[in-house]
Amino acid sequence: MTDTGQRAETAEESRASRASRSSAAARAAGRGARGAGRAAGNGARATRQAGGWVRARITRRRALVACAYAVAWLAFAVPIALVLFFTSSATTTVASHDSVVRPTTDHYATLHTGPFLPDVRAPVSGPVGVDITLGKTETTSAEGLVERYAFIASQPDAQVERVERLVRRMAYDAALRGAVLGAVPILVWVAVGKRRRRELVGRLDPRHPTGVLLGVGLALVLAAVLVSQPWESRDPMLADTTDWQSLPDYVPEVTVPREAQQVQVSVNSTTYETKRLVLSAIDTFRRSKQFYAAAALATENLDLRQPAEGETVALMVSDRHDNIGMDPVARAIADKAGATAILNAGDDTSTGQAWEAFSLDSLDKAFRDYDQRFSVLGNHDHGSFVEAYLEDLGWTVGTGEVVEGPGGGRLLAFNDPRSSGLGNWRDEPGLSIDELASKIADVACESDVRVNTLLVHDSDMATEALRRGCVDIALSGHVHVQVGPNPVRGLDARRGYTYTNGTTGGAAYALAVGSKLRRPAEVTLVTYRDGRPVGLQPVTLQTNGVFEVGDWLPLHFD
Repeated sequence: MTDTGQRAETAEESRASRASRSSAAARAAGRGARGAGRAAGNGARATRQAGGWVRARITRRRALVACAYAVAWLAFAVPIALVLFFTSSATTTVASHDSVVRPTTDHYATLHTGPFLPDVRAPVSGPVGVDITLGKTETTSAEGLVERYAFIASQPDAQVERVERLVRRMAYDAALRGAVLGAVPILVWVAVGKRRRRELVGRLDPRHPTGVLLGVGLALVLAAVLVSQPWESRDPMLADTTDWQSLPDYVPEVTVPREAQQVQVSVNSTTYETKRLVLSAIDTFRRSKQFYAAAALATENLDLRQPAEGETVALMVSDRHDNIGMDPVARAIADKAGATAILNAGDDTSTGQAWEAFSLDSLDKAFRDYDQRFSVLGNHDHGSFVEAYLEDLGWTVGTGEVVEGPGGGRLLAFNDPRSSGLGNWRDEPGLSIDELASKIADVACESDVRVNTLLVHDSDMATEALRRGCVDIALSGHVHVQVGPNPVRGLDARRGYTYTNGTTGGAAYALAVGSKLRRPAEVTLVTYRDGRPVGLQPVTLQTNGVFEVGDWLPLHFD
């Protein structure tokens, strides 16, 4: 082989060698790049994992801190709320008295009655007891007051509900204040900050003079609060009633009704006259309970007209005059007749004062589930209390406007402008009855839709509206006896009716509280068809406990 050929072959080999080395270097570089990429990826994943672990740790730490704050808040809030609740008091009307109500932990409902009667108490089923101190009331004699107590005790549900609502509201208020006050230390702790907290803790070192003074001062303040108990507000005039005796043991000479077997009586410094009052109260309680319970039960046998398809029945009451015993009887009659609305022609009280709230509570409890509850004020309800109280309970009271009434008809109701007390006298401030009758007629006659029911206390208030022929029927009370239904031909020849219900409370004058009825008690069932009244049926409970069911009286319109 020539030199020229050898040199060419050598050059070719050199080029191949260089190409091979370049390819190997490229492959090595690729492997390095891939390794670096994998390393970078692994590093990124490690960084992400580390970051996630840190974030998770921070999240757990924050959750633990939040839980610690929540536990600390509960540790402050719950004791504060309990202290506030069990040291609080509220005023309300109980058993016709302005009363102070306090929650207790003794599982008793205790009633401090004042100087004439011993205190009484009875066990309660719930975890919280109640202490009730009776204040002022309206009464003419101790005997009358005792009779009222016994009568209210025979129908106690409305009064019990009133106290329960008040205690629940006190518990809610205490819980709310405890929640707010319990958050104050937590907020202060956060606001002070970690560095400042360490400085303060350092000053509380027992070896530090300032810490010693602060520690001793806080201990003294806490001891003073615990010893003095500034929240304790017991009336120092109240006797220490720690000696209790069951009612059957207190008056073994009589048979105590089953409902009163668990009642206990405070027996310190009890006199013979006081025991006589208690015996009188037991007798009133027993006779009242038996009379009205038997009457309510007897309604099951009454032959009352039942509403036909498309008809609506409303129960009419008037002149209850605090007779809460008749409320469950009236409701039983309404249920038997299929009534779904109530029309109240007024005089639920005797004087219209706040001490008579027990009467309104009882009426409301009996008919609370009715969607339509209409009422007017009578002359004995005069004042601001009765109207505002009934409205708060959800009743529609003497609006003076045409509204939807029973059966979809139109109803107009006006209050009596007069005021009366326990006698038969009457004041007439503002509008007279004649002037009010003219105003009522104007409202009724100007209505775009005919007024089907005019609800007033005194029938004289409806005379002008009937004379003009603007209402179907005027329902009233006031005179304590049934009058009508009487047809009235208006100026436009349209017929209307006037009807007066007797006293539902069986009242003589303004008094109806007692162990039995003072005179016959009446309610009336008013039937509506297509919104118009089409019939009346009076039901009367006699003083001997016997019912008289009147005929269903049809109403005819032109």
